[in-house]
Amino acid sequence: MSDAAQPTAAEVRAAAEAVKTALDRHLAAVERRSGEDDPAVYEAFNQLAAAAEAYDELLYDRYDEVTPFEIPGADDSLPPYTGPDEPNALSVLIRRDYAVAHPQRLMAQARRIVTADEGTDADAAESVNGALGILFGEFEPDEIASRHKEFGLEEGDSTMWVTAADDLPEPGEWLSAPFDSVDRQRVVCRFDVSAVFDEDLDDEPDSGQLEAELDEDEDVEGDDDLDLDEDEDLEPLDADR
Repeated sequence: MSDAAQPTAAEVRAAAEAVKTALDRHLAAVERRSGEDDPAVYEAFNQLAAAAEAYDELLYDRYDEVTPFEIPGADDSLPPYTGPDEPNALSVLIRRDYAVAHPQRLMAQARRIVTADEGTDADAAESVNGALGILFGEFEPDEIASRHKEFGLEEGDSTMWVTAADDLPEPGEWLSAPFDSVDRQRVVCRFDVSAVFDEDLDDEPDSGQLEAELDEDEDVEGDDDLDLDEDEDLEPLDADR
């Protein structure tokens, strides 16, 4: 980072003071907690995590030093549910990430849609953005997810949140900012898909186990050779004479 962009010593000191204040608030919330899932403790935890992260970044930018603290999963978990026990309405929020792995395949699929639908702008299929518009306008998101390779896409992380609401919003009420007013304390359930949850690597045997299995296989092959040597001493069957 250039000297002009570096934070001042006063800014680093202020960030350190913010961490101290957040620590005091977190301890106070813990001391007053009403139960295991007290939302005040959760809120104080997140504030402490944010303050510590800000201080760590400023400290590094100014002095090229880091703190020994690591806040685990500050934003990975949800706060305790405070919504209605029997919601009258719900919202389903879905995010799916894709990499455009094969742009030519994507545009080829868009051209096929254009050919079948004369009302679609043919020129739109000649760019990635246009092809994406055609693709997502033609197919439901679930179908795209199940056929993503066919469309030249590569799956990334995805998540789905189901949130409770008191009443169904008025038509068009939230269309201008559909994701700005998510109340995390009203999330009934969430489902995440990510490569970080892949346990295939944990199931792979270590090198020592592989070597032991290879040695065992060699022993079995050696036993087979012994059996063949013993068979050579046997008299041939009548059919072989």
